[in-house]
Amino acid sequence: MKEFIINENEAGQRFDKYLGKLLREAPKSFFYKMLRKKNITLNGGKATGNEKLSSGDHVKLFLSDETFEKFSGSEEKVARAHQKLEIVYEDENVLLINKPAGMLSQPADDKEPSMVEYLTGYLLEEGAVTEASLHTFRPSVCNRLDRNTSGIVAAGKTLAGLQELSGLFHDRSLHKFYRCLVKGVIKNEKYIKGYLHKDEKCNKVTVQEKETPGALPIETRYRPLGDNGSVTLLEVELITGRTHQIRAHLSGTGHPLVGDYKYGSRAFNEEYRKKYGLKSQLLHAYRLEIPEIPGRLSYLSGREFTAPLPRQFQNILKEEHVEENKSYENLA
Repeated sequence: MKEFIINENEAGQRFDKYLGKLLREAPKSFFYKMLRKKNITLNGGKATGNEKLSSGDHVKLFLSDETFEKFSGSEEKVARAHQKLEIVYEDENVLLINKPAGMLSQPADDKEPSMVEYLTGYLLEEGAVTEASLHTFRPSVCNRLDRNTSGIVAAGKTLAGLQELSGLFHDRSLHKFYRCLVKGVIKNEKYIKGYLHKDEKCNKVTVQEKETPGALPIETRYRPLGDNGSVTLLEVELITGRTHQIRAHLSGTGHPLVGDYKYGSRAFNEEYRKKYGLKSQLLHAYRLEIPEIPGRLSYLSGREFTAPLPRQFQNILKEEHVEENKSYENLA
């Protein structure tokens, strides 16, 4: 017999979903059969599987050790990786990390470590999760940044944190601000709309003014923080969050991001590569503003979090004298 006590990371989910994680190698028909025969019980009684779990609930599995080992996948170890992370904010439910350019936000097919694996490694080292707890709940990230975009990635450490924070990203109630350096001079704040169409084959998007079949509406607001007569530092508010939205939308206005070879000018970008060794676009998820929210994360209501610009980004601003512009000093 195996006995488990539901903790806060596991509470709030349906019983059958929990069993599907605990017995991940078993067909659903197996644990439904075990529930009917009372070989699996909840708080000492018969259960159907659709019960919502609460912290402190007792789960008993009247199974042989061999059966449990066979269906639990006990030998499987959750993927993790180790790298020092720049933590912007952390509490018992959530974690905000300043992702460097070059790191994947989520796992890809090539098995290269992503922020998810680095997050798992970090939480194991800190003792926030255990090998056993990872079998029924895996902390994960709530938003995705392009590989070569740096800045704030939010993660849920608990089930409640993951669900509520992901919900804020999904319903667009969070205010997300980016910093980017673009080609050309922009003097005025602007709100732009369009329709984005993605070409899956080449992983590239196009932005059009008029709606076409398959295109998604996009909205972007930006304001200049300073310029040097050649490039402009912008603060961009991402109102919708589509693939490559900022990169493609600004390129469509004639102001591609510095370092962006996919949507920008190769010749212009080569100047920055030769001068500064720049290999990726200068785009940074700089600030998150949390709205007034109820529930478990209500203590975050109205709070604002910022992630410092990468050192290379800062150095380029300094060398290009963008930081000396008066408007940049007043607004940054």
